[in-house]
Amino acid sequence: MVEAAILAPPPALAPPVSAPPLPVRHRLVLCADDFGLTEGVSRGILELLAQGRLSAVGAMVNMPAWPHLAAALRAARGPAAIGLHLNLTTGRPLGAMPHLAPGGTLPALGPLLARLLAGGAPVQADIAAEIDRQLDAFQAAFGAPPEFVDGHQHVHVLPGVRGALLRCLLARRAPGAALPWLRDPADALGAILRRRFCTDKALVVVTLARGFRQAASAAGFHTNQGFSGFSPLLPDTSAPLVMQRALLRPGPRPLVMCHPGHADAALRAIDPAVESRPAELAYLASAAFGHLLERERIALVPRP
Repeated sequence: MVEAAILAPPPALAPPVSAPPLPVRHRLVLCADDFGLTEGVSRGILELLAQGRLSAVGAMVNMPAWPHLAAALRAARGPAAIGLHLNLTTGRPLGAMPHLAPGGTLPALGPLLARLLAGGAPVQADIAAEIDRQLDAFQAAFGAPPEFVDGHQHVHVLPGVRGALLRCLLARRAPGAALPWLRDPADALGAILRRRFCTDKALVVVTLARGFRQAASAAGFHTNQGFSGFSPLLPDTSAPLVMQRALLRPGPRPLVMCHPGHADAALRAIDPAVESRPAELAYLASAAFGHLLERERIALVPRP
């Protein structure tokens, strides 16, 4: 009997009970700006897409790198949304803008604001024509219209630009097609003050964007509600700190912008944010950022 007991198979063990996954606390869009600005910036963004560390990418289609990088972006996109990063302040326009860029180079943000405030039909015509050209350039190289539109230095919400943008997008809408969603770079005052980070930048953008969400909604466009990711963009900026502050009071439909990329000679020649981009790239690619997403129960989604 003892021998039989020894040879008998052991009783079946119940399978271990695994704890159910914790519910998602926040669904947010993490959007990398400036794809196409340079080869190095674009390569860094493609690396993060391959890791699933981004859920949206905005493309600058007036920059020389865009046409040959568009295919790589389409191949790497995965579930991420790809949109137009409307650019009216860096590089050259895609066509003649005799009143806004008479020398063939787009103005910096300050001069652009001054010309918009001065107003006038010729400036409005220049802007509307360039918006159409950039939308055409996106679709021609990418093979599909943008899923969203935002702006380099948030130019898309500026008075004098926003109306032209909404009209262009509505005029191009195919029957039965969905409109692209739009970025609202404003946020609640309480959320901005709670973060205590780049407060002046955020408040200036709130002022410039006043009324944009309401105008977009009235025209039938969806927007995010909750916006963060402002950074000093300096070499000693702490990328983990930028993200930690961005996630404070994210809002009901949040969007966080980021500016990762590899620094290259082309970037140093045209953009003040150089060394902060590799730091952001390294952090977003790191295990530490993955742990942050898990700990805070954040799901990255392609639209707000």
